[in-house]
Amino acid sequence: MTRPVVALTADATTVNWGIWGDVSVALLPQAYMDKVTAAGGAPVLLPPIPEAVEAAMAGVDALLMSGGADVDPALYGAEREKFTFPPHKARDDAELAALAVAERRGIPVLAVCRGLQLISISRGGTLNQHLPEHSPAVPGRYEPRPIQVKPDSLLGATLGPSPTVYCHHHQGIDQLGAGLVATAWSDDGVIEGAEAADPSAPFLAGLQAHGELGEDTIGLFEAFIEAARAGMRR
Repeated sequence: MTRPVVALTADATTVNWGIWGDVSVALLPQAYMDKVTAAGGAPVLLPPIPEAVEAAMAGVDALLMSGGADVDPALYGAEREKFTFPPHKARDDAELAALAVAERRGIPVLAVCRGLQLISISRGGTLNQHLPEHSPAVPGRYEPRPIQVKPDSLLGATLGPSPTVYCHHHQGIDQLGAGLVATAWSDDGVIEGAEAADPSAPFLAGLQAHGELGEDTIGLFEAFIEAARAGMRR
């Protein structure tokens, strides 16, 4: 069976690697690649280089917008608050450009954490810049959390009504962007998932949690890959 090619947005940072120190790299945790592969896709990394996005996106069948550092509040008309990390303009610009290509081409989009926030912002949404009750107890460690999912939704059909997901975030959606509908929530009402409001629109869904982790999210990834495969057949 043909594997759809999925662009996974990568981060840019500096690492110590073997005998090399302070190496500039584009990277993404292996769990993303493993989950896409397990669902039937062929993952490729999309580095945060805005000028290369248009050409790179021409050869893929779907887009996965990954998690990462905070989105620049200027993109939703806000000042950076005390607990918000400094902006990463190249990553914001590259991912917004990739999303624009995906939406123009009508290919499936799946978003994780920051990715969902950025999709909402691209449609006029805003963020709550700090949710201390949602901040990880131990930085760098994901925490399992049950969420509630609307049954008659794409997320409900693929995740079930109360999946356990893995979280590591301190921000969340405040006002949801146009054309999106919230379909998953935490116990305190914070939006944990959203998707295209129009069920006839191309596949577009996201989780605030890190869907690349855990067993309960494989159905969502499989539906994402199947939507990409269906697009290849058209």
